[in-house]
Amino acid sequence: MANMMDYLLWRGDLSFKQAEFNEVDNLIFSELVYVDFDGIVPSLNEDKSITLKEASKIFFEHHTDEEIEAKVSSTKMAAFLMRAMARTKRFGNIELSNYINDINLKEQSQFCAMTIRLDDGSFFVVYSGTDNTIVGWKENFNMSFLEQTPGQLKAVEYLNEVVNARYKKVRVGGHSKGGNLSVYASVYCKESIQKKIIAIYSNDGPGFSEHMINSEAYHKMLPKIHTIIPESSIVGMLLEHEEEYEVVESSNDGPMQHDAMSWEVQGPSFVHVKSVTEQSVLLDKTLKAWIHQMDGREREEFVDALFGILEEGEIKTVDDLANMKWKQFVDLLKIRNYLGTKSQEALKKTLKLLWKESNQTLKEAVIKKTK
Repeated sequence: MANMMDYLLWRGDLSFKQAEFNEVDNLIFSELVYVDFDGIVPSLNEDKSITLKEASKIFFEHHTDEEIEAKVSSTKMAAFLMRAMARTKRFGNIELSNYINDINLKEQSQFCAMTIRLDDGSFFVVYSGTDNTIVGWKENFNMSFLEQTPGQLKAVEYLNEVVNARYKKVRVGGHSKGGNLSVYASVYCKESIQKKIIAIYSNDGPGFSEHMINSEAYHKMLPKIHTIIPESSIVGMLLEHEEEYEVVESSNDGPMQHDAMSWEVQGPSFVHVKSVTEQSVLLDKTLKAWIHQMDGREREEFVDALFGILEEGEIKTVDDLANMKWKQFVDLLKIRNYLGTKSQEALKKTLKLLWKESNQTLKEAVIKKTK
C-alpha cells in the first residue's frame, strides 16, 4: 500500500498555495524532525533560516546511504524522506529554523524541536518524538508519575519564544512523545499565541494525567487537537485522552505500527478505519489498571529500577539493546540482584500487578466474546 513516499509523487508538484495543508503533510513534518540537523539548520538563537533543499544537500555531503541504513532505528528513514521532499516543488523551498536538540542526562530528558515556514506564509512548529536514546525513553516512562516533565516545560518555553509578530497562522505537531509535547505546549503557552494556533497534531502520542485532561486550559484548546493513531496503537493509547481520535491503517503489525512510515496514504489523506484492534484495547485496559493501582512514588521507584538496570549494563541506546547477544541479555538480568532492596521490590510488585491485570482483562474479553 502507499505511504508518505508515494504521497510525494502524487502531491509533490503542488505548492501549499495550490493545494492546502492536510493531515499527511503534518505527518511528513513530524517525521522530518527526526533528521539530525545539528550544525545544518540555524539554532534557536540565530535569526535566519535554510531551505529544505539546501539542508538536505549539506546532510548528504556528510552521511552516506550505507551509514544511514546501518542504524537500527525506525527513524532512520527520515533522512531518505527528506531527500525525496527536497526534490519536490511542495517541500523543496520550505524554510527551516530555530532548531534545538538537547539531551540532558541529569534531567532525564531529550528535547528536539524545529520551526518550518511554508510557502503560503503559515508556520508549523514540530516537536520530535523519542529517538533511540535510553534517556529519551525514560522520559516517556516518567510521564506515568510526573504532572509535568522537563521536556513538556521546554516545549512551552520554545513555543513562547519562537512565535512572534510574523506568525499569523500556526500549526503545532509531532509524532510519539512529540505529539504529547505539541498538545502540552499549546495548552500552556501564552494566550496571544493560542489565538494564532489553528491546529494541533498528535500522531500516536501518549495522553496525559486525569488532572491535565480535566483542566479548563486543556478543554479550551480541545477543538483544535487532532489525534491520529494506527490500528494497533500502544504509545498513543497510553495515559488518558479526552479528545476523539482518528484511526489509520498500517502496513506493519503490532508495535511496529508506531513507525509513521508504515501508515497508509490515499491521495491527500490517510486510509482510515473505524477503530483500533481488540489487542490495542486490551493492552490499554491492562496498562491503565496497572498504573491506577500504583501511587506516584511506586511508579517512580519502578522506572528508576528498570532504567537503573540498563544504566548498569551500559545500555545507552535502543540499538545497544537490539544488538545484544543472548549472554549479554542474561547478564543484564542478573544485575537486578545488585539493585537496592526497595528497587527490587518495586520491580517485583509492578510485574506482579501487570501479570494480574493482564489475566483479568483477558478473562473479561473472553467472557464478552462468548456472550
